[in-house]
Amino acid sequence: MPIYEFICEDCSYQEDLIRKISEPTTILCPKCNSQNFVKQVSAPNFKLKGSGWYETDFKNKNNLKETKNNNKIKESTTKKAGK
Repeated sequence: MPIYEFICEDCSYQEDLIRKISEPTTILCPKCNSQNFVKQVSAPNFKLKGSGWYETDFKNKNNLKETKNNNKIKESTTKKAGK
């Protein structure tokens, strides 16, 4: 779900909120209750939930490289010892 920056045009209160894309861009300010709490144009942010591509594809990528390198070393050592 996207994270948006909001700012109140009346009291200048700022907050990052997780919002659906379909939700309105202007909401009630949590500090002064003004109707001018508006979404800012900024770099996109998002939050990933659950076990997804990061957990399965990227999180342990370094561990996989180390395991492959260790296996190659073991194979070369075994071949040299067998000759």
